[in-house]
Amino acid sequence: MRSLLALISCASILVTSSAFAETRVFIIANQADGHGADQCLAKGDKCGAQVARTYCQSRDFAQASAYRRVDPDEITGSVPKTGANCSHGHCDEYVAITCQR
Repeated sequence: MRSLLALISCASILVTSSAFAETRVFIIANQADGHGADQCLAKGDKCGAQVARTYCQSRDFAQASAYRRVDPDEITGSVPKTGANCSHGHCDEYVAITCQR
């Protein structure tokens, strides 16, 4: 009987803790600023971890769990594709940063 009660207690704690976890993905323009942070984020390199973490913390999230380059085709109709809609045939790159509370 005690083991059943312990099992139920553990299960309820796991369910409760996952209910409080919040994850959000931010899509941001990855504009070259001359510091190289844009390439770290876009390539998913280790050097982008601090930039991603700082971005998440500035939005009241505890950490960044992932960051990567996003193809404009993954963003449904909200960004211009290469061609007539882009100035001088150049469109910005975008990065997805996944933040967790």
